[in-house]
Amino acid sequence: MADSDQSLDDLSAEDRKKVQELMEKDQKSERRVAGPWLWLTSGLAALMVLLYFYGAGFQALGTQYHLGIYVLITFVLVFLLYPAGGRVAVGGMSILSAALLSVGVSSFLLFDSPAEFYGQINIFRETWEYDGLSEALANDFGNLRWTLMLIVPFAAVMLPLDQWLARRFHNAPTASDVLMAAGIALMVLYWISQFELLNYRAGAENDLDKLVSIIGLVLSLEICRRVLGWSLTIIGILMLAFGLFGPHLPEIIAHRGFSFERLATALFITTNGVFGIMASVLATYVILFIFFGAFLMKSGAGRFFIDLPLAVAGRSAGGPAKVAVISSALFGSVSGSAIANTVSSGAFTIPMMKRAGFKPHVAGAIEPAASIGGAFLPPIMGAGGFLMAELTGLSYATIMLLAVGPALLYFLSVFFMVHFEAKKRGLIGMPGEALPDWRHVLKTGWYFSLPLVIITVLMMMGRSPGNAAFWATVSCIALSWVNKETRMGPKEIWEAIQIGAKNTLVIGATMGVIGVIVGTISLTGMGLKFADLVISLAGDSMLIAIGLIAIASLILGLGVPVTAAYLILAVLAVPALGALGLPIIAGHMVVYWLAQSSNITPPVCLAAFAGAAIAGSDPWKTGWTSMRFSKMLFVTPLLFAYIPAILLDGSAFEIGTAYFSAILGTIAFGALAMGYLRRNTKVHEWLLLGVATFLLYWPTFLTDGIGLAIVALVWWMQRDAKQTPAAAAA
Repeated sequence: MADSDQSLDDLSAEDRKKVQELMEKDQKSERRVAGPWLWLTSGLAALMVLLYFYGAGFQALGTQYHLGIYVLITFVLVFLLYPAGGRVAVGGMSILSAALLSVGVSSFLLFDSPAEFYGQINIFRETWEYDGLSEALANDFGNLRWTLMLIVPFAAVMLPLDQWLARRFHNAPTASDVLMAAGIALMVLYWISQFELLNYRAGAENDLDKLVSIIGLVLSLEICRRVLGWSLTIIGILMLAFGLFGPHLPEIIAHRGFSFERLATALFITTNGVFGIMASVLATYVILFIFFGAFLMKSGAGRFFIDLPLAVAGRSAGGPAKVAVISSALFGSVSGSAIANTVSSGAFTIPMMKRAGFKPHVAGAIEPAASIGGAFLPPIMGAGGFLMAELTGLSYATIMLLAVGPALLYFLSVFFMVHFEAKKRGLIGMPGEALPDWRHVLKTGWYFSLPLVIITVLMMMGRSPGNAAFWATVSCIALSWVNKETRMGPKEIWEAIQIGAKNTLVIGATMGVIGVIVGTISLTGMGLKFADLVISLAGDSMLIAIGLIAIASLILGLGVPVTAAYLILAVLAVPALGALGLPIIAGHMVVYWLAQSSNITPPVCLAAFAGAAIAGSDPWKTGWTSMRFSKMLFVTPLLFAYIPAILLDGSAFEIGTAYFSAILGTIAFGALAMGYLRRNTKVHEWLLLGVATFLLYWPTFLTDGIGLAIVALVWWMQRDAKQTPAAAAA
């Protein structure tokens, strides 16, 4: 399932290495398997893509097959394609595998079945609880001691075997990897085969249900650790501890507590945990759009997404930076990752910005600041948009309609900040002879926009998002044949299938832990407790509540991907905003926007670090500069809260007035954020711009008139401005 990232081809070998190293920090490095392992993983990847395209285009699968097959293939591929880590991690997996082997062997050799094995554990535990450990060891330990003893010889074999395989065949799975892949496959197959019976006996699970749940839950946590590291996994473990030790916690978050068995069964074999909302949204919507993005890029659309912004904006002041903003909007509309978006378009735009006079840290900051806007822009808003539709009960077409205006405001803000920054430094546009002609670009590449049009039109007609993605993907293959250089034959289609399937694994690996977190919150009632806490701290102030949620999103973003951060905050924080009177969709939009902040806000800011790697600049300086260009990220949630018409809640006149005011306010905000209108603003001019920005955002003709008058006053006060020579952007 190898994938050569064509977007990096224009970088030097040194810069390409920096970017790849950074991306590997964001997600653990994937094995480049070969031989039989390549055949197996490629076959599973193709099965996933073809099966779910068939389900979206023709005949949907039953619930247990729809969720179960996706979880099964994803988890097996993760164990086969992602190594456990260093020597210590490999050793830990060897011991875990030895324990699994011991359970499996003793269940059939020492007991009649796995159910009897687990039943004996229950008897031992109950005797320990009521009669003491010595009594339990004397009377009820029995064959369990042999189960424990078997771990030693199995570990003695697995430890050296895995270490040798990891050294000798580092691009192939170890014995433990294969064993755990088989183990999780058996657990998921049990869930699929017993789906109806599990629903029937919910709350009265048998011993085998409990054993399967415990093993499945442990392996689900390991899958997340392999791909995303310890941060999110530790949060999942802490949530399990929260569920276990509820009575011993501080009163404000205390609950009655649950046994580990109860937690495991609730979080694995029901549809409230691993097979819950995250798995459902991924299998139903998200993976289909990830597949679509792979096919669209393979069809040659990437070049069009760069050439069109070049032709349109390249000549204006700071042209390359404006190209970055527009191309990021285009790339972001089909990309699920701010880092991937930064790399894809930044490989072209960041070197151009540096050549135009922007200092490296500024060039490296503008691209990620623009790239995160792709998460807001329809038709593909990333996984969060589909989760929002599921959580609010609104159609995804409605979510798109509500999201497009605020997304365009975000790009408008970055565009004007870039414009004022370029004017501030005296930077001019690119020479006309170096740019493509926009007529030629449209004439030769206009059809690349058709797949996005197809998605939008079909969803507006009432088709499901999955069905729209299916037909848009088919159109990518057909449209690639317009130009003989981009035609997709069997080889290119196979490569797109492999790229698409591989790109789903990172977000798919979060299913288990997110299921644990969301399921535990639901089981313990933590969502309501958190809402009460926010309301008590905010003192019924919407502004303070949003500020607290912004802080929570920043803290959560230190170790959690943005989609996971949104889902966790949606479960915890939206009820608090609702209690303060905010409509549910506005609450979700507030949380969704704030959850994106970790991509550009130090100390994490992985998207900004990716831009720094390409620009060859200091990552921290780039991160803070990127935050400077992304300030609209923190303003828009306030618009959602205080101006309902921004989310189309109002009459046509109110909506039109709100957006007219928002456009004026966003332009003024760009000048305020950059400290420049016709020249660098003085303190009193900057304060006047701040007042004007506030008035312009408030949607009345009176406040707009006063705000425009203040901006005009500042413009007149800066009439002494002189054109400065081109200078490096600071």
